[in-house]
Amino acid sequence: MESFTVSALGYGAASLTTLSLFPQALKTVRSGDTSAISLRMYGLFTLGVLAWAIYGLLRADGPVIAANLITLIPASVVLERKLRALLEGRR
Repeated sequence: MESFTVSALGYGAASLTTLSLFPQALKTVRSGDTSAISLRMYGLFTLGVLAWAIYGLLRADGPVIAANLITLIPASVVLERKLRALLEGRR
């Protein structure tokens, strides 16, 4: 059985990495500027987060599911804005 300290570390790490995407998503939504954002990076990252969420579902691992489904929200927002900017010719 895991110790409380190990569990707390896991939940803390998941919280930090999940929350780290929200400032970029908010800045992108507010400014509309995606010129400095890499489409390849956000595409790969978003697919990776989705894969982790599916993995968590298959393993019935609640923290992995929750962290990745929450992370998928800001990652998808930034990716959608970048794709929209490219389609509109704004880079």
